[in-house]
Amino acid sequence: MTATTPITQDLLTIPRKLPEGPMNIVGLTRPQLRDALLAAGTPEKQVKMRVNQVWQWLYHWGVRDFDAMTNLAKPYRALLAENFVISLPEVVSKQVSADGTRKYLVRIAGGHEVEVVYIPEEDRGTLCISSQVGCTLTCSFCHTGTQKLVRNLTAGEIVGQIMLARDDLDEWPEPGTGTGDSGPRLLSNIVLMGMGEPLYNFEGVRDAMKIAMDGEGIALSRRRITLSTSGVVPEIARAAEEIGCQLAVSFHATTDEVRDKLVPINKRWNIETLLNALREYPRLSNSERITFEYVMLKDVNDTDDDARRLVKLIKGIPAKINLIPFNEWPGSPYQRSDWSRIEKFADIIYKAGYASPIRTPRGEDIMAACGQLKSATERARKSRAQIAQETGLG
Repeated sequence: MTATTPITQDLLTIPRKLPEGPMNIVGLTRPQLRDALLAAGTPEKQVKMRVNQVWQWLYHWGVRDFDAMTNLAKPYRALLAENFVISLPEVVSKQVSADGTRKYLVRIAGGHEVEVVYIPEEDRGTLCISSQVGCTLTCSFCHTGTQKLVRNLTAGEIVGQIMLARDDLDEWPEPGTGTGDSGPRLLSNIVLMGMGEPLYNFEGVRDAMKIAMDGEGIALSRRRITLSTSGVVPEIARAAEEIGCQLAVSFHATTDEVRDKLVPINKRWNIETLLNALREYPRLSNSERITFEYVMLKDVNDTDDDARRLVKLIKGIPAKINLIPFNEWPGSPYQRSDWSRIEKFADIIYKAGYASPIRTPRGEDIMAACGQLKSATERARKSRAQIAQETGLG
């Protein structure tokens, strides 16, 4: 990598403020909102109070109309309406799985589409959000990776996914209801595991997560937010310092030879380089442990030797291993490991002292499971033979 090679891909082709018309206020950080309100004519002496008021209406109460911000004087509401809009991505369609999983097809500026998934469980409700339209990583087992990258999502388009899901779940607080864990929490956790590589859209993801974590708004703690990366090593320490959420790593292999094929970014930052960066992350972010995601592919990465190598590789890193039964999609060159093989693999890891939960596949009937997301406008299928040839696993 040369000194001039950018790490974060600069693909924000849609400006926050359109050439004409009001600015979308959703996705502005507190400092950005302050600057925007000042520029719109808010007196300097009032701006701190106005930021707090508008912020709470947007992100705590979920209000979409400036006229509903009743603790603001009518002339100030008119000023806001003249200069700003409150705009979210558009929900094109919603599918509900037999297991209760909800998948939203969402349209953003420029007519592009991404997918968002809500997974209800007994003790939590997890929203899987996207950070890019498409993906550059071309992980061979991932359906999303067969869709070319179009652009990064803005912070507003990322936090807007959280807001539209709360709309659908009807969980914005009633008057008098507190924020954080004392408020309604059908949506209690966020995972950046949808379309795209979050660390290739660092600023957009960081700003959106700061909004989500703000205690006077959506108010999700950093421990309820998990960022999943395939291993963009130079941005890992930065994520610890500037976001500080939980970290998950799409690991999926125990040798560079196999990981090069499954997760091609490994050719740039190999396993040893990645693990060295991860050893620093718990200390930097004060996180409890790192989650290693490991998709179980029959006859590819699921042997007892793989399990033992995995244990040796992560030694010294506070970690848990999330075993993911492969979710098949049309044209994929892989098959899910047999259940008995997955259980044996998990047992080896567990006996070595690591939590090794096997993720229950959710939403497979609506193509909402891990690795299956892909916008409906990009459903062109590669043949199984084509993909196998490209990955060298044919």
